[in-house]
Amino acid sequence: MAVEVVYRSSRDLERLFMDKAEADRHDKMLELAELLAEVLQKAVPSLTEQQVEEAGIYMAKNRDVFAKAFKSQPDALSELLNAPVEAAAPVAAPVEVTDAEPTKPAKAAKTPK
Repeated sequence: MAVEVVYRSSRDLERLFMDKAEADRHDKMLELAELLAEVLQKAVPSLTEQQVEEAGIYMAKNRDVFAKAFKSQPDALSELLNAPVEAAAPVAAPVEVTDAEPTKPAKAAKTPK
């Protein structure tokens, strides 16, 4: 029996990662997307919840490009304009892991009395 270590995003429980750093990056991206969605909803109340969520995720995934644009390099946005359009995929798309048994959560450390 083979044992594989997989990591689960704390914000996206459906998604599994083979690398802890990748899971951490995904969590941070989702956290940023959530905050961006809140700001967008406040700024443009007429947007639906799905629209602000999709916009927040898009901006979070492309944060480096937006950061350049906000730092007096608006031409950086042309990179996104010229890029092929991605089909809107659900964030919680599960990743298949082959030959892996379900992992049990780690036990909490006992605190001294």
